[in-house]
Amino acid sequence: MSPENTHAFLKVLVTAGASGIGYVIAQEFLNAGAHVFICDVNDSALKQSLEAHPGLHGCIADVASEDQVSAMVTQAAQVLGGIDVLVNNAGIAGPTARIDDLALADLELTLKINVVGQFLCAKHAVPHLRKSQRASIINMSSAAGHLGMPGRSAYSASKWAVIGLTKSLAIELGKQGIRCNAVLPGAVDGPRIRAVIADKAKIMNKPLEEVTRDYENQSALGRMVSPLDVANTVLFVASESARSVTGQALAVDGHTQALS
Repeated sequence: MSPENTHAFLKVLVTAGASGIGYVIAQEFLNAGAHVFICDVNDSALKQSLEAHPGLHGCIADVASEDQVSAMVTQAAQVLGGIDVLVNNAGIAGPTARIDDLALADLELTLKINVVGQFLCAKHAVPHLRKSQRASIINMSSAAGHLGMPGRSAYSASKWAVIGLTKSLAIELGKQGIRCNAVLPGAVDGPRIRAVIADKAKIMNKPLEEVTRDYENQSALGRMVSPLDVANTVLFVASESARSVTGQALAVDGHTQALS
């Protein structure tokens, strides 16, 4: 299979695919000739995405609800005729707070969506993935998943857990022909990171511009990552070129060595 059509006819499920990184990932798979199904909790964003791309399919689903995940995966497999690739993209930024100010409920919500959500989607997708010759699970982690991050303990803990889940599934599912990898974006420019930066500036009592520069300078490239950078990595991991890549945590962070 030549590089230019390596994604043609792939059956791809992208969670939280109606906006942000997930939307760009879904777009890029569509552009590459894949059949794509997305889910999201934002009804308005979902409708806009489906209207913008007539070949795109999707439904409302909360990944933290097993009943909703089960129904969503079943619908995706029916619409697509199976599932080759699961992109576990759904997640939340979680709270920005010092540990002694962090509410247990906020920690539990972050873990439920960022970790339990990925577990549930994988659990229900695996029976379909076993039938595929190109089966791949791609879990969205973060640079915070291999680096500590002050004020972001809930988020960082959740993204470390994603890497553990990924490596375990890679071993468990490899002999069944299912690859599993994690993608670890650095600071991805967009509304979510801008909100996090604003919260950090308040906590640290620093000017917003200074904290923004700090985030940019965490990368050896001196800039934030774009959603397209992340999408291109996801498409590579799902491709035949990566057929022997599994159990890996692939950083897309401009060589970020520390988070502040």
